[in-house]
Amino acid sequence: MLETELDDWRASAPEQGASFEAASSATCAHLVRGEELLGRLPRRPKRNEPEAETAARLKTALDAERASFLRAHAEAVYATLTDDLRRPVRDETLVYAAAERFPGLVPTRTQMAAERATPLPEKEGIETAQGLFLSFVLASPRCGAHLVWSMLRPTDEALERLDDFRATGLADLGGTYLERRGRAAYLEIRNDRHLNAEDCDTLPTTEVAVDLALLDPEVEVGVIRGAVVTHPRYAGRRVFGAGLNLTHLYHGRIDYLFFVTRDLGYVNKLFRGLSSEEHRPDEPEQTTEKLWVAAVETFAIGGACQILHTVDHVIAGRGARLYLPARKEGILPGASNLRLPRSVGDRLARQAILSGLEFEAGTPNGDLLCDEIVDSSDEMDAAIARRVEALTSSGLVNAAGNRRALRVGAEPLDLFREYMATFCREQVHCHLSPALVQNLEQHWSAHERRL
Repeated sequence: MLETELDDWRASAPEQGASFEAASSATCAHLVRGEELLGRLPRRPKRNEPEAETAARLKTALDAERASFLRAHAEAVYATLTDDLRRPVRDETLVYAAAERFPGLVPTRTQMAAERATPLPEKEGIETAQGLFLSFVLASPRCGAHLVWSMLRPTDEALERLDDFRATGLADLGGTYLERRGRAAYLEIRNDRHLNAEDCDTLPTTEVAVDLALLDPEVEVGVIRGAVVTHPRYAGRRVFGAGLNLTHLYHGRIDYLFFVTRDLGYVNKLFRGLSSEEHRPDEPEQTTEKLWVAAVETFAIGGACQILHTVDHVIAGRGARLYLPARKEGILPGASNLRLPRSVGDRLARQAILSGLEFEAGTPNGDLLCDEIVDSSDEMDAAIARRVEALTSSGLVNAAGNRRALRVGAEPLDLFREYMATFCREQVHCHLSPALVQNLEQHWSAHERRL
């Protein structure tokens, strides 16, 4: 019976040549009906083989209809959700607003809450629709540039905390700690149990900390340094970061949207600064940006290593491991595919991303990612102090202007936008791939680890 209904549903797919209003109405009705058919099947772990095949065909058809609609109308959808690009709307708000205004196009908050409670091997894969939607938005020069600008605006929480931070010079945000000392703001990710890995707890607090450092006029330089950890193997040492929290990823605690928000949000703010209050696409980039120093001790893995491609000066402890375990994890390493070749060249970048090549601070290859090498924590403290003094001695206006000019030459905003359009589509397929589950179980023993 379901097979017959599925055939009828596929045959009733609407034409996309109609007006936006007609196409959106017909497409949403068609998508909702398809979702209802999918909902009549057992949940993924309980499906038999024929049911699994039916579900796979239905999901493929649903995503094809979404892509067909967005190919014709993505700009109109985005304009509807942003008051014709007059309002900045962050990615999470955008996808859920789309779910309300265009039913079936992307999952609702309720659907995502259920998906979030499901381990990665058992997820339905509804986030694929989010990846398609964001990819089409970013592929549009007009809409994509507006979304990038929107994600570079300061967060509401940072604006609420700014007066207190300016008065005290301290912001203990839980997963992230920020302290102003002199003309520098020192940012630490504090996720002790997971060796300062990034997850959905640290992501929002890190972005707030970056915003505060950029908003505070007394701060001229930001310093990113790993917090001291208590893990028996590294007790008492600073660890720059263990990358993505793979335990949380395996147990379904990290949404696909985490990756997009991270690279359009705080990582891009490190690289580009905060955008101006008004979106002016026909003018040169107007950003509030500052210089950043990364002080790397012990190791910088995955996402932590990606940060090194965005900062202005890297000081590393001799022997620190710097690498992108993308091959073992089975996901895209943020914007490293775009940025790493500028530091190490195309061949080494391919070896690092595709074959797992590791860099070690104090070696010829490793030093391509570093500006200074130190031998002890005491030397690190002194090196940071010297670098802060050197970077602030000629004034922030000069430094920010040169920084902006270097960035525009190396990575124009449109280049980044186009990269992120590809990233959004490819990352969602990686995130929901059986290969990722296999990699996490094989290389991380994720199925044996507790939350």
